[in-house]
Parts: sequence; structure tokens; C-alpha cells
Amino acid sequence: MPKKREKKSPEFLPERPSVRGWLGRGKGSSTYVQQAEEWRGTTVQVCGMWPFSVGTGTPMIGVPLGRHIFTGATLCCDPISWFQRANLINNPSVFVLGKPALGKSTVIRRMATGLAGYGVMPMVLGDLKPDYVDLINEMEGQVITLGHGRGYLNILDPGEASEAAERLREAGRDDLATRVLADAHGRRHTMVSALLTIARKEPPTDHEETMIDRALKWLDTNFEGIPVLGDLLKVIQDAPDELRAVALDNGDLMEYKKITRGLEASLLGITGGGRLGEIFSKQTTNPMKRDRPVVYDVSAIDESDMDLQGAVLLACWSAGFGTVNIANELAAAGLEPQRHYFVILDELWRALRAGRGMVDRVDALTRLNRSVGVGIAMISHTMSDLLALPTEEDRMKAKGFVERSGMVICGGLPSAEMPQLTSAIPLSRAEQQLLIGWQDPPAWDPVAGRESEPPGRGKFLVKVGGRPGIPVKVELTPVELAASNTNKLWEQQSRVGTRVSHRASLKAVEDVNS
Repeated sequence: MPKKREKKSPEFLPERPSVRGWLGRGKGSSTYVQQAEEWRGTTVQVCGMWPFSVGTGTPMIGVPLGRHIFTGATLCCDPISWFQRANLINNPSVFVLGKPALGKSTVIRRMATGLAGYGVMPMVLGDLKPDYVDLINEMEGQVITLGHGRGYLNILDPGEASEAAERLREAGRDDLATRVLADAHGRRHTMVSALLTIARKEPPTDHEETMIDRALKWLDTNFEGIPVLGDLLKVIQDAPDELRAVALDNGDLMEYKKITRGLEASLLGITGGGRLGEIFSKQTTNPMKRDRPVVYDVSAIDESDMDLQGAVLLACWSAGFGTVNIANELAAAGLEPQRHYFVILDELWRALRAGRGMVDRVDALTRLNRSVGVGIAMISHTMSDLLALPTEEDRMKAKGFVERSGMVICGGLPSAEMPQLTSAIPLSRAEQQLLIGWQDPPAWDPVAGRESEPPGRGKFLVKVGGRPGIPVKVELTPVELAASNTNKLWEQQSRVGTRVSHRASLKAVEDVNS
């Protein structure tokens, strides 16, 4: 048998120098650690050292989003915190891209939930699926349902503008009160023109725009209560002197009727159940409040009714940003605390195709969101959706949404998307391969008898400018899972059919198998 090696006692162990050398006088110890030498080389010469083997830590300011896929470090990320507190981005906005069923809406719901804890109000101005109704209900927010027979939205309703203007006057801020009322008037005028544009497929003439403006001012002065579109139509039909003065009818009532015939016909189509239905013909069913999270549930509108979808979305955006303007003016006067809002524009591709003027409206929001104190989240599937708009001008504007976003979060995307995506944001070859791998379909699990989870579900790459992307895995808590189910209609099997038909179908399957 081999002999066992005898362990040496501590007194016989060889002496070793410390990290600063041999300690003691004359033994060469160093009291100063010299700086390591630095070398510089091109990526061709030192390609094996790039990317660095050990990266820097992930940002820890904002909403906890998930864990770094490679290092396991926690990533905190949201556009408002990174803009306001961390100064990591120049614009409080985020654009999310990715194939369906990989968790795009889930990422934004996580941000909205965390920002609500910071005091930021989530504002979903048009939920087309819906994806956010359960979340807003859990926050005890306001769910406003719009659709045929479900809810109405009066575009001539100034909302809380009249009340806010009265409070501002009492506080001695007549200038702010005038601004609030002027903004409310401008938004009502813009919405009437937008509805006419969608109904006609062309904008109103300059003459008609002037008449609409004068008619709205006449209602503000002479009408008691809140007018609706039917009241606007009646004013134009009654031909008061203020309208005849701008109609240039030369004192001839019959000439006035000829001039306003087209405008009357268009307004009659909007208020009398034309292509845009009757959603805008009555008083607002559920007025929006500025101190609560809110979602406009427009999922009841059929996807094929693109004109109505576009009109409703424009009305929701107008009402939402009108409320934001009122909150800002009251805060400027010191009457209320400053509020910030997180505006969510999900399924953006559907909104952009819904009607003429939608691209310009979103383009204005993405340029002015810093000045109005809101963060914006825009969600779409691919760059191809944005570049499929009918005109080259709209396509360039839609591409600018991605280019101007403070951060871009990408999920799984096909390889055909990479040239279009890299033209908007820089992506390394490794980052592109990561996104392509996440879009692979799920594999079949023979043990469970069903498909396994897709490899890219919950995995995203956070990009800010030309910096290296941060790959993150989003994990949901049980409470979030309950409010993130977008497949409720598929939870149970279909119950249509009798037991006899079910047996017959089973018999048919057995015959085929045999």
C-alpha cells in the first residue's frame, strides 16, 4: 500500500510574501501599488478582448424590469425614471417591437405598475384588444368603455376645463384660465375637423373651418349646458348673423344654404348614424378624471371598421391630452400638485392605419411629450408594420417614432426585419442573432402533450442609442399573471354541440385511426 503523505505542522510551512512584498526593513516591501500599464489597440488587433469578458453593472434606477440573461443582475428600467432621475435618455419615451405572444404588452404593464407606485398616472388612450382593463381595475382606476350601445364620447364637451378656469380666476390667474379655455376650444375645433376628414376622406375647406370655429364660439356664448354635435348642426342650419357674416352670402339666405349644404350633410352623417355611427352624437357617458389611472376600452369596435376606430382613437387622444393640459395649468398656479402621466399607445400599427391624420397626431405627441410632462410607450410588431403605410411621407414619419424614442425594447424578430431595424437603431451582429433566436416557434413536448413555452417569451433587448443592448428576462409575480391574461376566451374548451354529436366525432376519429 502507498504510504500516506504526512502533513507538515504550521511551523514547517514555507514563508510567503504578502501582497506588498516581504515585510520588514531591508526586505523590499512596497507601500505604493503601481498603476497597471494601459494599452490601446484596434478591434482587429484585440478582437478577442471585445466585448469585455465582464461588463458593467445594469442600471438600478426605475421600475424593476427583470434580470440580465447572462449575469443575473437586476435591471431597473422605465422611460420616465431614466429621463427624470438617471439622465440616461434625452426623451421620456419607449418603443417596443416584437412578434406576437412574446410579452410586449406585459413589459409595458410592468412599467405602468411600477410607475404607479412612484405616483405616475397610467393613461391608456385606446385599448384595442383589451390588454389593460384588468390592470387598471386592480389599481382602482377608471375604465371608460366606448362602442355601439356601450358608451358615448361627446367631442364638444370641454371636460374639466370650465371648472379649472373658474378656479384659476378665483386664484387671480386669469392668464392661465384663458389658456385653458383656448386649448379646450382648439381641441374641439380640431376634433370636428378630424371627424369630417375621416367621413369625407378629405379635409374641410378653409371656408368651412372658419364657419366651424365661429359656430363653436356662438355655442360658448349663447348655449346653456354642454352642446353636442347635433347642436352644432342646428346652429349652422339656423344661420345666425355671426355665421352669415363669415359665410359671405351677400345677404342672401338661399346663397347661405348653398354654401353650407356640404357641411350640413357631413355633420348629419356623423350625428345620424352614418359610417361613424352614433358614438359622438350624445353626451359623454363616463367623463375622464385627471387624478386616477384611466383606460379607454374600445375593443368592442370591430377591426374591419377602420374609419370608426380612427375617429374614436383621435377622440380619446384629444380628451386625454386635454386633461393633461388642465392638470399642468392647475399645478403651475399652485392649486394642485404636479402630476406626471404614462401614456400607452398599444397596437400602434392599427392606430396608424385607422385613418388619415393619425400619423401626424402621433408624430406631434412624440415631439412634445417632454414639454407636456408625459412619458409615452408605443408598441408594434415589426418595422414592416410601420413602413406599410400608403404614402412615403407617412412611412418616414413612422420610422422617426423609433429613431426619436429614448429607448427601444426589442423582442423576438425575424431575420428579414434586421435591415429595416438597423437603419433606425444600431445593432451588432451578436444582438441581431439574439433577436432572431428569440423568434423561433415553441417545440413540441411529448411528455406534457402540448407545446412548450416559446424560447423568446419574456426575453427582450433594451437599446439606448448606440450603447450595447441589455438582454433581460421578465418574470411575472402571481398577481401580475392574473392581470396579464390576454387569452381569456381560450381558457375553456368550446361547449357548442350535443353529447351525441361529440360521440359521433369521437367515432369518426377512431375510424380514421383504424
